[in-house]
Amino acid sequence: MTEHIAPDLESALRRLCREPGQTEALAGLIAALRPDKRQAPQQATISLQALSFLLEHHADYRQALRQSLSTLLAESRQIPLYTEAGILANDGFGATLLHRLGERMLPMPYNPDSLRDRFGLLFNRQDDYQWLGAVPDVTWHALWRAMAWHETPRQDSERQTRLQLLESVQVLSARITAIGLEPELVRVCPEVERFASPFMHLNAEVQRYVDSYRQALVDGVPPPEDEKQVLVLLEQCEAILGRVRKNAARYGISVNLTYHSLRLAQSIARLRALLELLSPEHDPAQRPQLFRLLVDFARAENRKYSVRDLFKSNTELLALQVTEHAGRHGEHYIAEDRRDWSKMGKAAMGAGFIVGFMALIKLMLARGHLPLLWEGIGFGLNYAIGFIIVQILHFTIATKQPAMTAARLAAVLHEQHGRKKQLEQLAELIVKVVRTQFVAIMGNVMLAIPTAALIALGWNALFGAPVVDAAKAQKLLHEIDPIHSLALPHAAIAGIFLFLSGLIAGYYDNKAIYRRIPERIAGHRLLRKVLGENRAWRLGHYIEHNLGALAGNFYFGMFLGLTGTIGTILGLPLDIRHITFSSANLAFATVALDFQVPLTVVLLGVAGVALIGVVNLAVSFFLALWVALRSRKLSGSLLLPLIPMLAKSFLRQPLRFFIPPASVAPAAEAETAPADTTKN
Repeated sequence: MTEHIAPDLESALRRLCREPGQTEALAGLIAALRPDKRQAPQQATISLQALSFLLEHHADYRQALRQSLSTLLAESRQIPLYTEAGILANDGFGATLLHRLGERMLPMPYNPDSLRDRFGLLFNRQDDYQWLGAVPDVTWHALWRAMAWHETPRQDSERQTRLQLLESVQVLSARITAIGLEPELVRVCPEVERFASPFMHLNAEVQRYVDSYRQALVDGVPPPEDEKQVLVLLEQCEAILGRVRKNAARYGISVNLTYHSLRLAQSIARLRALLELLSPEHDPAQRPQLFRLLVDFARAENRKYSVRDLFKSNTELLALQVTEHAGRHGEHYIAEDRRDWSKMGKAAMGAGFIVGFMALIKLMLARGHLPLLWEGIGFGLNYAIGFIIVQILHFTIATKQPAMTAARLAAVLHEQHGRKKQLEQLAELIVKVVRTQFVAIMGNVMLAIPTAALIALGWNALFGAPVVDAAKAQKLLHEIDPIHSLALPHAAIAGIFLFLSGLIAGYYDNKAIYRRIPERIAGHRLLRKVLGENRAWRLGHYIEHNLGALAGNFYFGMFLGLTGTIGTILGLPLDIRHITFSSANLAFATVALDFQVPLTVVLLGVAGVALIGVVNLAVSFFLALWVALRSRKLSGSLLLPLIPMLAKSFLRQPLRFFIPPASVAPAAEAETAPADTTKN
């Protein structure tokens, strides 16, 4: 392959000899190195090895490339590239989002005096950072040695580059100090105010370092090695940033806090890299810092208009905190032993009883033929109020469990254990989740069906007419038919709403902490006067532990109620199917038809209810698990080895997937405290 690459490289190098210092000629050389989109990124390594070979054997090529790079640095302003490329701007998340959207539609004009713009011209293909990042350090080191910089005496471009690097160090230091003193960060890490902040001392130490370095350049002597104190302060700043992220679970987190944290981390990392380049001991042939910066700059230029990257970088920590709060509730949805399993079944039966009445109210609202929007709001409020009552009474809706337990599963993957130990713990946890789901679903359905049937029979005896007429009963049966209706796609929509309600619950739990809502309620003057100091404190305590669940239930109910209405307005076949309500509707329809329903229809309805439940659970679980894994920067491929492990476990002991053992081993009890499964 090298013989096909070398002619293109030689042609580009000869052009560089004819047009020394021209950016277009240098761009031609990079184009010759760039692998074709159909080629593997490793092809770039072969191209760079061929370039190193040509430079080692042709002095004129070496001279032309060195001169082009020196001219590029001497004729452009370098500071924006060092201090802005790859670092979030100081505009905040919203302003940065609008800025990127605007520049995608109408890009900024090219400025030939800016090294950043010239760099973007050289690496102008969107995947350049990928093939650059695939080149190993040893290949970059070989290329640097092949350029033989020692053959050329020190030039003004080198001195100018060092001066601009020093200015960049000052700029980054000032920004780090400013971000470190942001009220958002100080709120989460209040010890910054009580003790001497390294952010305050950083600027003064950097100024001393820059002054001594500049004086050394003026005197023509080697610069002193006095960046070590700056590095110590940077370590202290990073320690505070670590505490900020750790304390976020206690004080709450926001988009602004994640934005400042990310920008601070990026600025500290860039300042470290520039100090490494300025170090008198730095040798690019031995240290990879220069080449890693090259990849960082290329990535920044290739992705500078990416809205997806902005969302991804800013939402990871926020998603982690939201799923963490959801995960804490998830602990209550995992039965550790038979006692907890029985309590979960009883809590689910209580919810099934309430759902029977909720299904009746929905049918009554439908009979009222309210205006379309008001009917949707009525349906939503019926669901929402019912779910909140279930929450207050400490009952359990089975389908809410997956969105909560997924974060707990992802947390096991993140724990510092061996890979085998992680998979064993995860497999055991999945078995517990499956049997807890099973008993919760059975509890919901086993009481929703008889409750609905008894309500229908009582209604018929009291009013002399069924709850619904025959036509409506046939429609209810058709709606849960998994073959001849859209029951399963509608169940998937309900699964999406279940997932969203889990995120909303985590968001409001975080919001309660972030906004200090419990303390504000407990200290509210009017509430203390009306309720008394003790009751106000108890109300604040209740809100702290239940705001997320109440909000998640309310939003989930409104999602379910309004989906059909929105579908009708838009002319789209949108609706929801939920296993517990579908089972109640099956009972209402069967009683309304005086139990004169063909066996095949009944069996199809039962199968539909079961499949609706499977889809509800599967969609909400996999979406929640995907978010939990992404928030922890984990890959879903980590779960693949679990499939054969769970299959073997099921073949050996199938019953344990449905019923827990009578007692838990003492070792397991020591590892895991029993969960309170009666909470929603």
